[in-house]
Amino acid sequence: MQPHETPYHWHGEQYPSTDPAGIYAALSDLDKPCHLTVTPQGVGAVSGGVVTAGGTAHDGLPLLAAVEALPPRRLGSAAFRTAHGVSLPYMAGAMAGGIASADMVIALARAGFLGSFGAAGLLPSTIEKALVRFAAEIPGLPYAVNLIHSPSEERLERQAVELFLGRGVRCVEASAYMNLTPHVVRYRLAGLRRGPDGQVIAENRLIAKVSRPETAERFMRPAPAAIVARLCEQGLITAEQAELAHLVPLAVDITVEADSGGHTDRRPLPALLPPILRLRDTVQREYRYPEPIRVGAAGGLGTPVAVAAALAMGAAYVVTGSVNQACLESGASPEARALLAEADIADCDMAPAADMFEMGVQLQVLKKGTLFPMRARRLYELYTAYDGLEALPAGEREKLERQIFHRPLDDVWQDCVAYFERRDPEQLRRAEGSPRRRMALVFRWYLGMASRWAVIGEPDRVMDYQIWCGPAMGSFNDWVTGSYLKNPSNRRVADVAHHLMRGAAFHTRLARLRTAGAHIPAAAAHYLPVPLDTSVTGRSAEPR
Repeated sequence: MQPHETPYHWHGEQYPSTDPAGIYAALSDLDKPCHLTVTPQGVGAVSGGVVTAGGTAHDGLPLLAAVEALPPRRLGSAAFRTAHGVSLPYMAGAMAGGIASADMVIALARAGFLGSFGAAGLLPSTIEKALVRFAAEIPGLPYAVNLIHSPSEERLERQAVELFLGRGVRCVEASAYMNLTPHVVRYRLAGLRRGPDGQVIAENRLIAKVSRPETAERFMRPAPAAIVARLCEQGLITAEQAELAHLVPLAVDITVEADSGGHTDRRPLPALLPPILRLRDTVQREYRYPEPIRVGAAGGLGTPVAVAAALAMGAAYVVTGSVNQACLESGASPEARALLAEADIADCDMAPAADMFEMGVQLQVLKKGTLFPMRARRLYELYTAYDGLEALPAGEREKLERQIFHRPLDDVWQDCVAYFERRDPEQLRRAEGSPRRRMALVFRWYLGMASRWAVIGEPDRVMDYQIWCGPAMGSFNDWVTGSYLKNPSNRRVADVAHHLMRGAAFHTRLARLRTAGAHIPAAAAHYLPVPLDTSVTGRSAEPR
């Protein structure tokens, strides 16, 4: 390779040239040390070998800087890997309605990663089918199942926990909790027992996804005594489990969720993670749990640089979401995946959430290629302005039926009745004599169906697709430009996980060289994904 025309500067010294391709190749050879050296052709890098006491590397070449080997498995928390039986401290988080599909969870488990099945919003019978698949197809391999707090559908939360306990699900990702419920506490405590040595064994692991310190603290501390007592009185946990409850945190793994797709407080990770890490240290000092609490990071993690930054801030593990939705194994339709593959970082918006519509809770969705955010916000405006469907002005009602619902609102209400009679009859009882509540259920029909249309790829409803998405999707799309992952047909969840973690190790080594004063040419400073079968053999792509 011809020397690079730009001279290399090191602490005031000037060297004739640099070798970007050689530096990139050495940096991406993660299983060996990387030595930045002065060669006869200029500044380059050497992979492997040792540094002598005189400050020289291979063949007596003068050494400028060096970084140790850093395979991805050395990132994050080894305790997380051990506890969950995974190869890397990486998790693919749940996406509701089966978007985080059984296929996705199975593919990740077989590749040594932890995936969380998107059980939120699904009927128990549908969840059970996925659990049967896991038992048959990935016996003994790691997986998690999502348990979401939905104040308007308490029955589903209870039934989900009963199903998890009956099927022996050992890891649950709890999300959207503002306060603890008896159901999430029951799941955790029902797995407590003493081992032969007298130590507490917690067979049921909770991974709590939070975005506020006060919520994190509830999961870091032992289960509230009042809830424990009620569960024991009701026979839902044993007396021994009630006695052991104060010895363990409700969740050992706390995922700090920053600006993400779906439910989000849109807080930046650098502002949110440090105080929760300090809170963890305070709680750990107070209780001295034998298994220390781990804090992971989620939200905005769509590139290796972002993953490396989260781990550098102290995250024990990382959790991805939006980027997995665009993968082949996700429950999203090909049409939705194609829209995600074209998203930029500014192509997201906030819209009312179906499960917490009346509370005004919003979630983050894709706005490029769909009118859903605007139409959903309009429904909430009408909900707050009028006392029921009958109170809507005639012109407004006609516009809703024509532009959004595509059918009479009375017909939509009949669909709601049939749906909730099967799913949660309590919703209908609460709507009796309450026109406003009835209006909320009708408007929630549109919000729920908008997600459904995106899942099945309903061709007549593309402009109404509700696709949960955060800005990480745009970052991911930018990063993979020029690589095989740019094409949506090549995106597989295990490949994405592999490259995010491998790239995070690459950028961690790069940062250490820069900290040592080294200037790395831009052509060597960007990790580029190559097909998995080549990257695992150690062969590198040319830098870009």
